[in-house]
Amino acid sequence: MREIHTDKIVQAVRDLAIRANTELGEDVLDALKRAQAEETSPTGREILGRLIENAGVAREEKIPICQDTGMAVVLIKLGQEVHIDGGSLTGAVNEGVRRGYREGYLRKSVCDPVTRENTGDNTPAVIHLELVEGDCLEITMAPKGFGSENMSRVTMLAPSLGVEGAGNFVVQRVAEAGSNPCPPIIVGVGMGGTMEMAALLAKKALFRPLGTPNEDEETGRLELDWLNRINLLGIGPQGLGGRVTALAVHIKTMPTHIASIPVAVNIQCHASRHKTIQL
Repeated sequence: MREIHTDKIVQAVRDLAIRANTELGEDVLDALKRAQAEETSPTGREILGRLIENAGVAREEKIPICQDTGMAVVLIKLGQEVHIDGGSLTGAVNEGVRRGYREGYLRKSVCDPVTRENTGDNTPAVIHLELVEGDCLEITMAPKGFGSENMSRVTMLAPSLGVEGAGNFVVQRVAEAGSNPCPPIIVGVGMGGTMEMAALLAKKALFRPLGTPNEDEETGRLELDWLNRINLLGIGPQGLGGRVTALAVHIKTMPTHIASIPVAVNIQCHASRHKTIQL
């Protein structure tokens, strides 16, 4: 049995909150550079160049990539052979978020849904806990901005609509979102399970490194087909026209009930922020 003290968790989450908001992943930077080379619109190429420059300045000066530093989404894989010592795991995660947003000078954007009163420290975090084998604790911090989160949707399709219906829903959702999610975007798609599971699958799909293939060959073909359809919409970088509206479509699936096809679309802006640590 491995003992992990909550003090380590607090410090890890604090550091992840700051790093995720200031250090854009190399996979995303590489995708932006490829997009700049492929973009035919002069305005689009200029915008992509500015996004790349912005990411470099943010990393160098340790300032946020975007002024919307998001709501903290934290995915935790907890090994069955790990014992958390020193208090509550949830409490430790929220304390780490609290310190990270305060000490990293990150915008506090979380408020009560009824009164709209700001909580003042960007807590509580949205925590997804998965129990796994082993003696490791893995924490992924993913600050999610709501310009893109607001454009996300879930639907329950009739089985008769099939994969074609799912693709139409995904492409139409991007078309309706337009410039709102700050393209170029990454489109996470969850298919299967139940309504809430499809939404979680779509969120998790966003964290697959850009440029890596889907584990399932047929699903990978769907990703490329839907990406091509999205990029034919002509929305372009920041919605000002061009061929690069999305950097990628990532799909995660699981079996579902015979009476439905749950489909969720979770849209991520160009600032695809997430960092992972193993304790």
